Amino acid sequence: MSGFVIIVDFRLMPGTRATFRPLMDANARASVRDEPGCRRFDVVEPEGHPERILLYEVYDDAAAFDAHCRTSHFLAFDAESAPLVKDKQVIRGALVCEG
Repeated sequence: MSGFVIIVDFRLMPGTRATFRPLMDANARASVRDEPGCRRFDVVEPEGHPERILLYEVYDDAAAFDAHCRTSHFLAFDAESAPLVKDKQVIRGALVCEG
């Protein structure tokens, strides 16, 4: 199994999760629904961290992820959510084993 993985760790501005989540969820659903190269897009709320959201995304390859970053739904999400985000870390990797 191969694939290109993106893990994103969002640290939100205090009190913005209720506004951020619908934007994030719409982006995740559109990614899986509309992008042939997007295999998985999970949104995770870590326990005990109300201002943190994690993403786990799997694409066919880096080119599919690059295409994702140019979609209208991603660009809209990115613009609308930017004021809600205090910090964001992106980890890029290879899917080497799928359980």
